[in-house]
Amino acid sequence: MQSGATWEEACDAVLAALDLDAQPDLALAFIDSRFSDHYGEVLERLRTGTGARRLAGASGMGVIGPGHEAEDEPAISLLALSLPGATITTLAIGSNDEAAAALPTVAETAAQAWLLFADPFTTDVEALVGAIGQRKPDATVLGGLASAQPMQRNTAVFLDGEVRDSGAVLAGIGGAFGIHTVVAQGAEPIGQPWTITECEGNLVRTIGSRPALEVLQETLAALDAQTRERAQRNLLVGLAMDEYRHQHARGDFLIRNILGGDRESGAIAINASPRLGQTLQFQFRDAEAADLDLRDHLRALRMRLTPGEQVLGALLCSCNGRGQGLFGEPHHDARALEQALGPTPTAGMFCSGEIGPVAGKTFVHGFTASIALLTMRGSESR
Repeated sequence: MQSGATWEEACDAVLAALDLDAQPDLALAFIDSRFSDHYGEVLERLRTGTGARRLAGASGMGVIGPGHEAEDEPAISLLALSLPGATITTLAIGSNDEAAAALPTVAETAAQAWLLFADPFTTDVEALVGAIGQRKPDATVLGGLASAQPMQRNTAVFLDGEVRDSGAVLAGIGGAFGIHTVVAQGAEPIGQPWTITECEGNLVRTIGSRPALEVLQETLAALDAQTRERAQRNLLVGLAMDEYRHQHARGDFLIRNILGGDRESGAIAINASPRLGQTLQFQFRDAEAADLDLRDHLRALRMRLTPGEQVLGALLCSCNGRGQGLFGEPHHDARALEQALGPTPTAGMFCSGEIGPVAGKTFVHGFTASIALLTMRGSESR
């Protein structure tokens, strides 16, 4: 990743920083939206400069590189991957009809990992990832929604040399490669897990056969004063993806916002559709909780790597509500990744929604850091 006062300066700098020993099979490019008047020229310069066979990416209100997040200055982030023996499949989807036509291709390819970048204003991403999950349930899908500077609408997604101001692009990777994911939703659980005993639509009426709002109030009252003050600023719910687990831990819950509560009925409204019998636990998010959550996930990721497994690169899609605005300091997520794994080729962006799996099912998230770590497995490492 490199910044520049002009798009030409940023392009020249990011290409000069590359250390290519082979023609890249896939390049991931993320361009600050402050260069929006020159998206096409940037892509052409990057494609020519790298010789990449395929290129995918998106715009961001800021972009991310190894150990660094560019929030205050325009920059370009580029990850050029040489993937010997890989099958790379790229698709562009501009409408619901195109999505329906593309899904058989997704199902039929050998790709087990799909990187997905979408325009937030024109794409039903929830429906798209749901359809991919139905067609290819064992595939890993991770990515993010394009973003732009505040009050701007110049979002775009990129595929090869094409700039698309609507729809989505996908890059599928198949072959002797591993992909490890982290979806750090930045939440800390409070109280105990409960079973949803009555719900309707997005309303949770009772949990443990008691009014949900009453249980929430008791949960807050039982906290120490410091934790209660932290929790009241940003209360959330966690919905367990597998209610049959004996115990639930970080990563087992889909985190969603509490939209409000009704004192008369005791119901709470959430931005999800809960299921009867599903396990629910109240949560909260702040900088301390988000930091702990990400570092816990990264430690677990490091433990999953096998001896001889070579890290090729990382994609980091971080919510535009994280960064300095949440943590009060720059480069938080990028530095946490580097501290956990050591120097790692990394590219990414600040997103208006993050895509990644929770308990094996793909969702669109908020205030999340979604990370895909691409590796070459043991004996194939070079």
